[in-house]
Amino acid sequence: MLPLITAHELQRRQAAGSVVLLDARSGPDAPARYAAGHLPGARFVDLEHDLARPTADAAQGGRHPLPPVADFARLLGQLGIGPETPVVVYDDKSGANAAARTWWLLRSAGHAAVQVLDGGLAAALAAGFESSAAPVAPATPREPYPFSAWQLPVASTATVQQASASGSSLIIDVREAFRYRGESEPIDLVAGHIPGAVNLPFAENLDAQGRYLAPAALRARYEAVLAGRPAADAIVHCGSGVTACHTLLGFAQAGLPLPQLYVGSWSEWSRRGFPQATGS
Repeated sequence: MLPLITAHELQRRQAAGSVVLLDARSGPDAPARYAAGHLPGARFVDLEHDLARPTADAAQGGRHPLPPVADFARLLGQLGIGPETPVVVYDDKSGANAAARTWWLLRSAGHAAVQVLDGGLAAALAAGFESSAAPVAPATPREPYPFSAWQLPVASTATVQQASASGSSLIIDVREAFRYRGESEPIDLVAGHIPGAVNLPFAENLDAQGRYLAPAALRARYEAVLAGRPAADAIVHCGSGVTACHTLLGFAQAGLPLPQLYVGSWSEWSRRGFPQATGS
């Protein structure tokens, strides 16, 4: 199963059977935006509470550490998701914010039947979906999802330090180029990038309509930066481990093995006193 689904295919899937639809829009006003209008039947998942577990000190795990396994397993049960449940998730940023993070978490829980809506909410509305403010009935709860550890590759801070110092693994920074170069930093405390990292902005995974490039184009883009190195050895990061998942989804769509996710990303690295670089 490819990780992306078109709006028209989602319409067909919903007509044919049960699909759990998740709205993963983020930001302080995301719950209010969801309440004001969402795709019919979609249940809201919150980046700050469901898809991450922020701590008081972003130097330990970054701004969006992974949620505890037991909490995420319990959440999936509350959403009515079991191992066989088809899941589709969307956001309003072409998957770039929390939809791809939701996909990664589900995949890392061992759930295969999960896809991200290509083009997000805008694509669904353009395809004829209606926006609904009607409350969504609670799901029939299930037992917590049966998994006990994250199953997708994650790079520890020590692994990233070693890769930065020795070049043993390719570090891919998917933030915007101006943030990578250190020209300004709108979110974190320090501008710059991890020494040795290359920049591959996540927005370049998309075409002008906000949809992912074709698999062959994605593959060519990633293989060019890998330059013969195994994809599974690469480390992908962003500011806080969320938009990095947008590029990890792109690797999956391209048919390549998934690189490691550095969850803490720049938000952790830049607070730890580690070496930093600027420029190209």
